[in-house]
Amino acid sequence: MTGVHVRLEDLRRTHVKGDERIEVLRGVDLELEPGERVAIVGPSGSGKSTFLHMLGLLDRPTGGRLLLDGVDVEGLSENERARLRNRSIGFVFQAHHLLPEHDAVGNVMIPVRLAGAGVEIARARAEGLLRAVGLGHRTNHRPGELSGGEQQRVALARALVMGPGLVLADEPTGNLDPATSWGVFDLMLQLNQQLGSTLVVVTHSLELAERFPRRLLLQEGRFLEM
Repeated sequence: MTGVHVRLEDLRRTHVKGDERIEVLRGVDLELEPGERVAIVGPSGSGKSTFLHMLGLLDRPTGGRLLLDGVDVEGLSENERARLRNRSIGFVFQAHHLLPEHDAVGNVMIPVRLAGAGVEIARARAEGLLRAVGLGHRTNHRPGELSGGEQQRVALARALVMGPGLVLADEPTGNLDPATSWGVFDLMLQLNQQLGSTLVVVTHSLELAERFPRRLLLQEGRFLEM
């Protein structure tokens, strides 16, 4: 599998609050090669999550262009954007967003089922990913029966189960203790390297960011290479 090529051209995002206009992104130009691994750091409120949401097609820019593998995503319909998100983009958030009524394997199966695969195929792929993240013995446990680190590993398995070409992680270890954080982070890098996907991680930890070959500082609406 090949990572997604990402290109941003004059990308802008402005929030309007009453009479106030807040420029979150101010004409960002950026290129990520397929399979590239990038960490994004910056002050709280600098727009790191906003940027990640636009990259993941969860939000739209105010202006400029976002191209994934050469496709200008603004030209896609909502259904086409949803299909692209499901098949090509994996998300890992600070809050794991697992469904409490489903066990671990049921949560990981969701993207595969949404893509139209049958139950048996979805289950086999989900169980394979859970084994890969070290939770093969916990497939039938619900989120409330798992530790914080285990829940985040289930979320990681869910993000990777479709073999996405682009993986986005927003403070993926922010709710975990330091020791657990390093374990989850190591696992994410290891699995990503095996997949060959393009990886973009937002983190407040400069220590974690140092693990990446490329680091970007988001400051005053623009990226600076670190």
